[in-house]
Amino acid sequence: MLNRLIQFSLRNRLFVIALGALIMVYGVITLLTLPVDVLPNLNRPRVTIFLEAGGMAPEEVESQAVLPLETALNGAPGVEVVRSVSSPGLGMVFVEFDWETDVYRARQLASEKLQTVDLPEGITPQLGPVSSIMGQIMLMAVTGDTTSPMELRTIADFTIRRRLMSIKGVSQVIPIGGERMQYQVLVSPQRMRQYNVTIADIDKALQLANRNTTSGFINNGGSEVLVRNIARTTDIAEIGNTVVKGEGSATVLLSQVADVKPGGALKRGDGSFNGRPAVILSVEKQPNASTVSLTDNILKAVDEIKGSLPPDVKINTDVFQQKNFIVHAITNVEHALRDGFILVIIILFLFLLNFRTTVITLTAIPLSLIITAIVFRMFNISINTLTLGGLAIAIGELVDDAIVDVENVYRRLKENWALPASQQKPLMRVIYEASSEVRNSIVYATIIVVLVFIPLFYLQGIEGRIFAPLGIAYITSIIASLFVSLTITPALCSYLLKKQKHLRHVSLRFRKSKRDIKAVQDDPASPEHDSPLVRWLKKQDLRILHWSLQRT
Repeated sequence: MLNRLIQFSLRNRLFVIALGALIMVYGVITLLTLPVDVLPNLNRPRVTIFLEAGGMAPEEVESQAVLPLETALNGAPGVEVVRSVSSPGLGMVFVEFDWETDVYRARQLASEKLQTVDLPEGITPQLGPVSSIMGQIMLMAVTGDTTSPMELRTIADFTIRRRLMSIKGVSQVIPIGGERMQYQVLVSPQRMRQYNVTIADIDKALQLANRNTTSGFINNGGSEVLVRNIARTTDIAEIGNTVVKGEGSATVLLSQVADVKPGGALKRGDGSFNGRPAVILSVEKQPNASTVSLTDNILKAVDEIKGSLPPDVKINTDVFQQKNFIVHAITNVEHALRDGFILVIIILFLFLLNFRTTVITLTAIPLSLIITAIVFRMFNISINTLTLGGLAIAIGELVDDAIVDVENVYRRLKENWALPASQQKPLMRVIYEASSEVRNSIVYATIIVVLVFIPLFYLQGIEGRIFAPLGIAYITSIIASLFVSLTITPALCSYLLKKQKHLRHVSLRFRKSKRDIKAVQDDPASPEHDSPLVRWLKKQDLRILHWSLQRT
């Protein structure tokens, strides 16, 4: 089968090289669109359930709300772990499913289980948003010189947050700090006693007043006109005119028993930036969203928002960006890849001292990496430090198969040109036989190297999720280099090494004697065609062999 593959590549060499070029173009486009992250996807499907139980102590939240919910969720299909946290007035339940469960299927299963649980009155479980385990990708600070903390929080809640939530890939935007604006009714006990009004009267009046209702319709000459009561308002004066109590012709207004004014809600925390009060916005991403591209989209949206803000309000986006860590980590590994590639070029040229053979051998590196990127796209694998690390480990071995093939073809062609013209074989036959000679060695070496990395796929849990992409990157690139050496490499050899002058050594230019040059050109199989480094290594090898064989 491998011989047929080599034959096919030589018979259709133009098609094979054109196909390789198309793969390069498609692979580069694919590579540019792959998601980028620091680590592989470690998101085990997780559903978060919030239980708001006002007035309950942690012990009551645990026994009356959280425990019944945990018991029901433990029996759901695919559930691996159920954890919970109980605090005054609030309970949170975290349900983790196995790795293969779709997150939306997990949320459906959790919702179905919630319907079977009887909870105390007033406690309604709510599902949290779909988020990533490393979801907090950005922190930004909203500050103002003259704008009050209440106005800053209002801008953050109703302008910035809503715009960011509309970006594809954003899971949640959580504002921290500032003052949440409220219309506060500050009752006066003295005036309440004076008008014989209770807190219940005020509460009921406010609930009934601040709503819009319908009053049916009026039939006007065959057409219906809807009648609505518009009571909802943000005008403090109108809120103050709410009727709290009415007896006959005497009515008691809210403004007579209380003061109505805007104010900040009770704070449970605060935010600051560089020692100044600020509103901090925490941005979380959805699973499988690319952190780098999502951060870029958020920054563009922030630039659009700035034009509509008061002049003194500033949005500082450099508080924290996970993108910076990703870029630095990826850049470090890219530098390792670059340095490895340069070292491979130097070593190849020192050993071969022939531009054409070096170029043929080096084509295995970009082609193998591009094919690996295409495989990443097929299996939804991101570019991260582990996958790039696998490629960095493999980069020295990507040329192994190609260099074995090219070196043997190079040697066989030199021997063929050294024969009398009547005994020389056709170029294609020499390349085919030379490639066929080493095919078994190439395949066996590749299989052995691949088998070494197979145990990585037996790691369980987080370890398996971290190191499996490294193994996939390494194995895919090595197998890709094998196919390149059996297809592209022979085809390139047939084009770039088809003439005897192509087998001459670069080192010929540095020889002093024209007679030496003529002798070497007449005998391409001469050891003088080897580079100085190879000749020196062969001498050392011969010495070691002689010494070893004499002392078996």
